[in-house]
Amino acid sequence: MSRISDTFSDLERSSECAFIAYIMAGDPDPSLTPTIAKAIAQYADIIELGIPFSDPIADGPTIQAASERALRAGMTPQQTFEIIANIRKETDIPLVVMGYYNPILHFGIERFMKKLAECGGDGLIIPDLPVEEADDVVRYAKENGINTIFLVAPTTPEDRIGKICACSSGFVYLVSLLGVTGVRDAISGGVKTLIRNVVEKRPDIPPAVGFGISKPEHVRKIIADGAKGVIVGSAIVRLIAEYKDEPERMIAALEGFCAELKAATWKK
Repeated sequence: MSRISDTFSDLERSSECAFIAYIMAGDPDPSLTPTIAKAIAQYADIIELGIPFSDPIADGPTIQAASERALRAGMTPQQTFEIIANIRKETDIPLVVMGYYNPILHFGIERFMKKLAECGGDGLIIPDLPVEEADDVVRYAKENGINTIFLVAPTTPEDRIGKICACSSGFVYLVSLLGVTGVRDAISGGVKTLIRNVVEKRPDIPPAVGFGISKPEHVRKIIADGAKGVIVGSAIVRLIAEYKDEPERMIAALEGFCAELKAATWKK
């Protein structure tokens, strides 16, 4: 069992769903990321940490801007590992890295997985890596105890959902809508069907839904549709951007917002 699997099992026993919080490593400054993570870890069950990249094709304007701020601050994959190690000193919360394939390939897939394991990382999401081309990633991740988390979109064909589920560990990431990440007013009505399709293919792995989730009512709807986890990114990153020059107010705002989201994951 991994830290991620253990977390989902513990939450199931206590009638909760996982609140997975996304932040960008190095935004607005690398020295502040561990403090942000520690604050969020009081309420989140898993933290997803983005590696900044110059061409984040799956991300909308909010996370693109966070990536640009982090890159201007000098962030690199190596610094991301150092940040993860610093976060790990403060908390045992599962840490999932979300990174695009080009920097990982340049770093070296095997070397990347070893570094991620050594610094205390638990999982990896590569949104632009097709499952059909992921054999090396899955192999080296498994050798180093890293969960590989693949994405299922509303347009993913049935047979491909099976392939994605077979290669996923920890949880499966369900994209709630077409397009890129970003805050939305409403959640797509097709999420329930998507969750059911994934559960039919792989009932032993939790489905977690992301993209567009930004309110407690979104969280409650996703959970009512059958999800075992909800992923919130842009709404959190937007708060970080709003208070990027006022760290104390930022931390207070993040704690309040994350407390509301976590409360919405408790099953009645």
